[in-house]
Amino acid sequence: MENKLKKILPLFIVLLTIGSFKSFAGGDTLTSLCAKHFQNQFISDGQQYQALLFNNSETAEFSTTLFSGTTYRFAACSGLTDGNLTFWVYDTKRNLLFTNKDFKNAPYWDFLINNTVDCIIEAKLDSKSTGSGRAIILIGFKQPE
Repeated sequence: MENKLKKILPLFIVLLTIGSFKSFAGGDTLTSLCAKHFQNQFISDGQQYQALLFNNSETAEFSTTLFSGTTYRFAACSGLTDGNLTFWVYDTKRNLLFTNKDFKNAPYWDFLINNTVDCIIEAKLDSKSTGSGRAIILIGFKQPE
């Protein structure tokens, strides 16, 4: 029995390691559901802005720079259905530039940026949500035509 365990244990460790790499590489369901909002028009910036929120009173905060002359799409997801995450976009002086709260928590929104701006993005679980959830914001930019 001990001999069989010595043979199986290395295989188990390899499979566990491969599974861990897959989840870190973004192959999870929630990220895939959020990325569906990019379709063929937008290219991801390669980042996954994500946080674990334990209740709807917690706020996740992310920072990014948006460059002049570019159309961006923000996709916001938490859970397996759209509209579970509210997000706000501020400039560095905390002037509100946009919130999806005014649009029934739209799961994505497009922005044409006229001047390069450093942004602060805040995200919260929808007030109707219960429990905890993983907040994900994906940012893509429009492909040149």
